[in-house]
Amino acid sequence: MGYIKSKELTLEIIIDSDEQTPLFTQLITQIKQAVITGDVMAGDPLPSIRQLANDLEINNKTVAKAYRLLERDSVIETKGYRGTYFHPNAKENSHTDINESVTTVLAKTLDSLRELGATDSEIRIAFGQLMNNRHN
Repeated sequence: MGYIKSKELTLEIIIDSDEQTPLFTQLITQIKQAVITGDVMAGDPLPSIRQLANDLEINNKTVAKAYRLLERDSVIETKGYRGTYFHPNAKENSHTDINESVTTVLAKTLDSLRELGATDSEIRIAFGQLMNNRHN
């Protein structure tokens, strides 16, 4: 169990290692939910990666990945050695779900490729090559 302290309260973060949802996703979801409900506010500090990982008894890399993705989505911002804080637009940005957008775009692309007559095997091979930057 870990905590994120805001000016008004202490937010409890609970990670369930038995759950199928990846640990970093559980952390992201709980942090975004706290922003949406107003439990934490723009400018509130977050614990360091090491501190939160120790509190939650999970790997530093797991917390680092969650923080990286939250920063990518402008929910949090890192200010160098001064620490990590909730972004000024954290509440608006907490509604963004990049994974959902990626899934939607890929589903449309798959439908288009299948309409062209591409087989699943051909699509997988082409996708793998593109992901590995081996396209011609």
